[in-house]
Parts: sequence; structure tokens; C-alpha cells
Amino acid sequence: MSVTGLCQICTNAEAEDSCRRCGKLVCDRHYERSVEQCVECTVEGGTDPTRGGEDLPDGVDTYRF
Repeated sequence: MSVTGLCQICTNAEAEDSCRRCGKLVCDRHYERSVEQCVECTVEGGTDPTRGGEDLPDGVDTYRF
């Protein structure tokens, strides 16, 4: 994804990505590629609301008691 502007965390480096959870524009230093989130959202332990929090194959149900 192409973004322009400064990182919204450090405000020094050029933003290269945006967080899938909060939408902040962030530089490479403040972006966790493995979860496609900024470091702040990753530290909070948040998940991307569009992904449902779990990566289960289609057709798999989760039952919790």
C-alpha cells in the first residue's frame, strides 16, 4: 500500500505502511509486518477486527463453555 506523510508514532521518518487495526500511518521501524499492525496495537495485544481474531480454516466452529 502506498502512503505519504510522516510516521504518526515517531513523527520523524517517512510513513511506509498503515496499521490494519487503527489506521495510523507508520514507518518501517514502527510496523510489525507479521501482524500488519503498528507497534502500539501489537503491544496492546489487539487483533484486526476484520480478521475475527482467529485464523481458522473455513467450516471450523469454535465452541467455548
